[in-house]
Amino acid sequence: MWEQKLFKVRKPIIAMLHLDPLPGDPRYKFNSNMKTVVKHAKEDLRALQNGGVDGVLISNEFSLPYERRMSYVTPSAISRVVGELKESLKIPFGIDCISDALATIETAAAVEADFVRGTFSGVYVGDGGLYNNDFSKLLRRKAALHLDNLKMLYFINPESDKNLDIRSVEEIATSTIFKSHPDGLCISAKAAGKDVSDELIKSVKLANPNAFIICNTGCNLDTIEKKLQVSDAAIVGTYFKIDGNFESQDLENIRVDENRVKAFMDKVKTYRAKI
Repeated sequence: MWEQKLFKVRKPIIAMLHLDPLPGDPRYKFNSNMKTVVKHAKEDLRALQNGGVDGVLISNEFSLPYERRMSYVTPSAISRVVGELKESLKIPFGIDCISDALATIETAAAVEADFVRGTFSGVYVGDGGLYNNDFSKLLRRKAALHLDNLKMLYFINPESDKNLDIRSVEEIATSTIFKSHPDGLCISAKAAGKDVSDELIKSVKLANPNAFIICNTGCNLDTIEKKLQVSDAAIVGTYFKIDGNFESQDLENIRVDENRVKAFMDKVKTYRAKI
């Protein structure tokens, strides 16, 4: 499968690299600067790569609340950071311009990313209002940019938003595969960092046995082996941070803890050796 060619392993672990608030974001304060954003991103990338993850997904995680149609400054800032990380990147990397699928694809083109994650299909409602995705336009834009090798990981049940489609997740996954042939399907809990149901992952995989199914939220040292038994990969963010916390009491981005990453990946490698 494509993931073994890209990541060089079975059951890859893709780590989130959460960028600090970017220019224009509510949390980007008067004394903030892009040099610090880049410095922190480099520190986190070093910790993730030294810890042994198989890929990294770079996202504007602290652009809260997320824009459905991004201000131009946000993908520009993300591209600036990736450009400064490029010479240090030793593993495949992806882009997620959160809540803006078009910005994700276009930024991926600019930085030559290996993969993207996003809500590329479906109609959702949440705190940010209505989220309507036209994958016919998105895939035509991808084709126009000649991104033939860009792998697309689709959210099938994005955390924090409710799907207005009344079909089951399994049915939606099957229909999405038929119409757009996603490279992977991300299965989530109702919030970032929360434990996604093993039964939900299993049911989507059973309905779509040839699909690349990714456990998208809630993996930790105690659950990762079980998650990899029912999925083909995992995306891990919050657990890799110091004390497993998403943000500080001051709402600041928390750095990655290299030792937590190593311990987690040691367990993953032990599991891989048995399969």
